Amino acid sequence: MATTAADRIKANAERLRKAPTQQTVTSESSEQAPQEAPPQSTLRPAAPAAVVRQKTVRRTVDLSPTAHRGLDNWQRDTADRLGLARVTGQEVLTALVDRLLADSDLAEQVVQVIAGQRP
Repeated sequence: MATTAADRIKANAERLRKAPTQQTVTSESSEQAPQEAPPQSTLRPAAPAAVVRQKTVRRTVDLSPTAHRGLDNWQRDTADRLGLARVTGQEVLTALVDRLLADSDLAEQVVQVIAGQRP
């Protein structure tokens, strides 16, 4: 039986829920003789230290038909300009996000546009 992505996500969530907990150790308690179990408030879920995500994360976006058509046209024009068979939406959005995060002036412009779109 093939498993779906939803089944794998549910199984992973269940596995994480059942993960053992570890005690918070302080320098005081580690120097003293063993004591009774600490209160529940000092327990926390065990987690690997400094986990760095290696796998890319998918984001989706809903566009109006006009914006979608405009983006398609821009991608085709850009592919022609660069001498490529095509420029993907993935490439466009990745480049835009990289610029947004690197350029504080652009980030502020985006903030203003978002603020103007909100009621």
